[in-house]
Amino acid sequence: MIRQAHLLLNNAYKVLSSSARTFMLLEHHGMAVLKSGGINVPPFAVATTPEKVKKEAENIGGKDYVVKAQVLAGGRGKGTFDSGLKGGVHIVYSPEEAAEKAKRMIGAHLITKQTGKGGKLCEEVMVCKRLFPRREYYFSIMLDRANGPIIIGSGRGGVNIEEVAATEPEAIVKVPIDIATGITPQTAADIAKRMGFTDSPAKQAAEAIMKLYDIFRKSDATLLEINPMAEDINGDVYCMDCKLLVDANAEFRQKELFSLKEAKQADPLEARAAAVNINYIHLDGNIGCMVNGAGLAMATMDIIKLYGGEPANFLDVGGGASTEQVMEAFKIITADKKKITAIFVNIFGGIMRCDVIAEGIIKATKELDIKIPIVVRLQGTKVEEGKAIIAKSNLRIVTCDNLDEAAKMAVKLSDVVELAREDHIDVKFQTP
Repeated sequence: MIRQAHLLLNNAYKVLSSSARTFMLLEHHGMAVLKSGGINVPPFAVATTPEKVKKEAENIGGKDYVVKAQVLAGGRGKGTFDSGLKGGVHIVYSPEEAAEKAKRMIGAHLITKQTGKGGKLCEEVMVCKRLFPRREYYFSIMLDRANGPIIIGSGRGGVNIEEVAATEPEAIVKVPIDIATGITPQTAADIAKRMGFTDSPAKQAAEAIMKLYDIFRKSDATLLEINPMAEDINGDVYCMDCKLLVDANAEFRQKELFSLKEAKQADPLEARAAAVNINYIHLDGNIGCMVNGAGLAMATMDIIKLYGGEPANFLDVGGGASTEQVMEAFKIITADKKKITAIFVNIFGGIMRCDVIAEGIIKATKELDIKIPIVVRLQGTKVEEGKAIIAKSNLRIVTCDNLDEAAKMAVKLSDVVELAREDHIDVKFQTP
C-alpha cells in the first residue's frame, strides 16, 4: 500500500495513469468550475493589465490579497520571471501593491522546474482575497484506468504531496471509488475524518468531497487536485486552488470546457506528438523514454528513478504504432539533443508488434544520426523477430530482457554520456 501511494502520487501533476491525452485548465478556470459546483472558494478575479488588477482587488475588498500568475506549469511559487521577479505567487497588502506585482508578471515569462529554460508567457493574473487557514489539507481525485477513480487525501496540505508520500506514507489516505455506485455520504465522511477534519469542518469537508467527486465525474476529468483544502479561522472549509485535467477524448461532450483551452500555453512538442496520436509529456530529466501503454510508462519512469536516473519524458506510442510513428517519437525525444543522454525503449507487444518497433528504431537511429546510447527491452508479439532485426543492424543498441537490467543499463550509460560531455569528449555509441 505504501509503495502504491508513492507511485500514484509521483509525477501526478504531469503524468496520470491514463492512455488518453488530457488538457489542463488554467487555475482561474478551474476555480470557476468549483464555484459553479457549489464549492467554497476565496473571492477571486482575473485581469490582463495592472490597472484591472487594482480595480478587481478594490472590488474584492479587504487589505490582504494573493496575486497568482496564470500559466500552465507547476512550481509557480518557486519560479522566476525573466523580468527578474522571483515567484509566481505573491501575498500583497493593498490594491496598489497587487497592481505593482502584476506589472512585473504580465508579459513576462515564468520559468519553473516544469517549463524548461524558455518559461511560459504570463498573459493574465488571478487576484484573490487572502484567507488565513488554521489548518491545510491535500485532496485529489485521479483516474487510474485499471481501477477507476481514486481519492487521495492527507492532513499535510500546502506542501509537495509527492515528498509527503515518500517520507510519511502513513499520512496519505487512498480510497478507490466504484464508478458504478459513486461516492456515498458515509465514504465521504470517513475520508474527511481520516484526513484529520473534526466537528463542523468535518461535515463541511464531507459535503465538499461529495461535490468534488460530482464535478470530477461530470467534467470527464482525469485529475482534480486541491492543494490546499483549508479550514479557516472561523471553521469554514475552502478550496484554495484547483488543478483540473480533462480527458481529451471527451471534447464532444465538454465543449464549454474545451473552449477554455489555452493553445498558447501548450508545449510545442506535446502538440506535435498529439498530431500523430502519440501521448507525450515533457519532464525534467535526461533519459528519453518510449513505451506503449500508460501503466508501463509509469512503471518505467519509476524504475529509472529507483536506480538514480531521471526520465526526460512520458511518451506512449499506443497499442498499434507504425514504423513512421516510432520514427516521429524518436524525433520528439531527441528534439533537445543537448539534454538527452540516453534513450530507453520499453515495449510489451500485445497488439503492438515488436518487429515494427525494431524497424522504427533502426530507421530512426540511422536517419536521425543518433549517437547516444539506446537501450531496448522488447517483450510479446514477434519479440524474436524484433531482436533479430536489431542484431542484424550492426548498430550498438543494447538489448535486455529484464526490466531491472534494462533500467540499470540506461542509467549507467546516461551517466557515462553526462561525464563525457562535462569533459568535452565526443562519444558516439551508435557507430557500426
